[in-house]
Amino acid sequence: MTYEELLNEVEEEGIEVIEMDFQGSTKGLYCNNTIAISKSLSCNAEKKCVLVEELGHHHTSSGIILNQREITNRKQERRARAWGYEKLVSIQKLIDASKQGIRNKFELAEYLDVTEEYIEDAIKYYKSKYGLYFHYENYIIYFEPLAVFEKFF
Repeated sequence: MTYEELLNEVEEEGIEVIEMDFQGSTKGLYCNNTIAISKSLSCNAEKKCVLVEELGHHHTSSGIILNQREITNRKQERRARAWGYEKLVSIQKLIDASKQGIRNKFELAEYLDVTEEYIEDAIKYYKSKYGLYFHYENYIIYFEPLAVFEKFF
């Protein structure tokens, strides 16, 4: 899925996306069916990672959660990020990438059109969710080091 495809999906859900200047390190915000993305983001892969997280807020969060010192806000932030990881770097997409001969995180980031940092964060998320590996259908996905094996029994 490209940034443009995700953008179309977001807009089909009735969510407006605007690009704007932010002060500080803020890359994106979601409020009242509007996602704002920083104009300073240079590549579509990074925009896509920010867009999917803000879409995750649309689907999983409520209220103003800017104060990350509050545990309930941090939990909502984590839920939105997890939603995005499951959408862009799903277990099935890891399997598909392996079938295509993708063998490292750099290639995986390019294949999924996300940043390498996003891949790292997604793998950390899966590792915290499942442990060092996960059985899925006829596959075992190892998260450290990242590897996919097909079971033949």
